[in-house]
Amino acid sequence: MLKIFTTQLQGVFNRVGSSEEFAFEDAARLLAQATVGDGRIYVHGVKEMKAVEAEATTGAEPLMSATLLSDLDSYHDLTDTDRALIVSRFSTDEEAINTAKALKELGIEIVGISTVGEAEQVDSAEAAETLDSLADVHIDMKLKKPLIPGDDGERFGFPSSMVALYVYHGLAFTLKEILEEQE
Repeated sequence: MLKIFTTQLQGVFNRVGSSEEFAFEDAARLLAQATVGDGRIYVHGVKEMKAVEAEATTGAEPLMSATLLSDLDSYHDLTDTDRALIVSRFSTDEEAINTAKALKELGIEIVGISTVGEAEQVDSAEAAETLDSLADVHIDMKLKKPLIPGDDGERFGFPSSMVALYVYHGLAFTLKEILEEQE
């Protein structure tokens, strides 16, 4: 089973890496605006995506200028040089949508990371508003269903935080390249 999981997970990584190449660059450029200015990158992970928050702020190689969005007393403390990185399992996650809407109202530019187009129903009645539609740049994780088919026909093994961390690292590497080019 581990071999199947590994093969399937590698397939997801390959799909993200090849189809989201331009989104990685656009997202890194948007975040670079905060790091070269006096801004900060505010990271918000929903549920299991707290893993990305931890990696970005306290990991072995923290993201330059990154801090937790939850550390702010008020979103009104944000400035126009700040950027936000919002990560959720699906683009229809209500918490991610509400956070993005609140930040957009204040003029904060957003990079979103989530899976777009899953079968899961939207939590709110406003089906048109999703993280990918609210974010200035969005990277699709392309993890629509569990990876391993079970004997009973049900699938299992949904490594959403692993895929989000893969996307995060790809974004961080791209950001590092952009900043080194500017030096």
